[in-house]
Amino acid sequence: MRPSGLEMADILRQIGPAYRRDHAEHLSRGQRCVMSAIERCRTAALGGHVEQCDACGHQRIAFNSCRNRHCPKCQSLVRAQWLEDRKAELLPVEYFHVVFTVPREIAAVAYQNKAVVYDILFRATAETLRTIAAEPKHLGADIGFIAILHTWGQNLLHHPHLHCVVPGGGVSPDGQRWIACRPGFFLPVRVLSRLFRRLFLQQLQHAFDQDELRFFNDLAALQGRAAFARYLAPAAHAEWVVYAKKPFGGPERVLEYLGRYTHRVAISNSRLVEFADGKVAFRWKDYRHESQPKVMRLDAQEFVRRFLLHVLPSGLQRIRHYGLLANRNRAANLTRCRELLEVPAPAPAALVEGEDYRDRYLRLTGVSLSDCPQCGRGQMLCIESFLPGMQPRGPPQTSR
Repeated sequence: MRPSGLEMADILRQIGPAYRRDHAEHLSRGQRCVMSAIERCRTAALGGHVEQCDACGHQRIAFNSCRNRHCPKCQSLVRAQWLEDRKAELLPVEYFHVVFTVPREIAAVAYQNKAVVYDILFRATAETLRTIAAEPKHLGADIGFIAILHTWGQNLLHHPHLHCVVPGGGVSPDGQRWIACRPGFFLPVRVLSRLFRRLFLQQLQHAFDQDELRFFNDLAALQGRAAFARYLAPAAHAEWVVYAKKPFGGPERVLEYLGRYTHRVAISNSRLVEFADGKVAFRWKDYRHESQPKVMRLDAQEFVRRFLLHVLPSGLQRIRHYGLLANRNRAANLTRCRELLEVPAPAPAALVEGEDYRDRYLRLTGVSLSDCPQCGRGQMLCIESFLPGMQPRGPPQTSR
């Protein structure tokens, strides 16, 4: 049994070479790069530096991070900075959380065509929300929102869906009024579901007609037009799952939520329980049974296979902004929204000259990376750096 503190890197370092050998024909270049990055993260392979306490002399080695977005250890600072940037964009209105999910048949196509189908998921979702919100009988306004792609369920199986965080209202067509949603209600989910299904299938069919989709293994027969149409027929008549979670209740709750969802990977190290006898045990919530907490044990190779299901194509943006919050005109749109809501703009964030990553992490999170773990009084200062593949000139010394 492995001790507490088990990490994804521990598992990959032990079985990664065998996994790459046994699955050489099925691993993509991106999956190999993710495995390698996590295995090398915070090891001598990436270089690092030696730190020494300025009070007690305690020394420690700090290896460099891989910074891969799939690494469970490398998202804290990125997430903190992203959240800081979003603070200035919050409006004093109720916020809503809407989730768009595709059927299992579509998810299977998405796994073999990630870049194409994930983009369709974003486009169909964005068009659905903006179209329904613009209809006078529903809201009659131009809205903005953030969409966050998740591709996993709690059991690590492939389950692509979008989490959308939406301010409760928008700007009137003439740009002269803020139109608020009814308290506690954003848009009718059944109406959203029907339009989302239609738009998604139209765009998926267009991708097929443009020869943008590829099919392998169990889906190889779908390369024919008739077979593809038969495959999609059940999805065209099924109810697609679109649901609205309980409203956040105010902007102060939005960042708390975003901090949990935006920069997550398929599984965090905190959910890992043990790695023993060739099996990995991890915590999960069974949503089919009232979110009951359970422990799942998988063969280590199956566990790694499930983890790698969620490696994203290079360059694919999994957090996107739409409508009033789209990157191009976001600042001007937010200024107009505040004018209509009659609220002042937030004070601009102060620029900090010469701030290194440890100072920035402390400012954003309140957690110090420089405090001495030995005496608790001093600050850890860099006294030596070493290149990837090298080791420090001497072993770290203990405190005086």
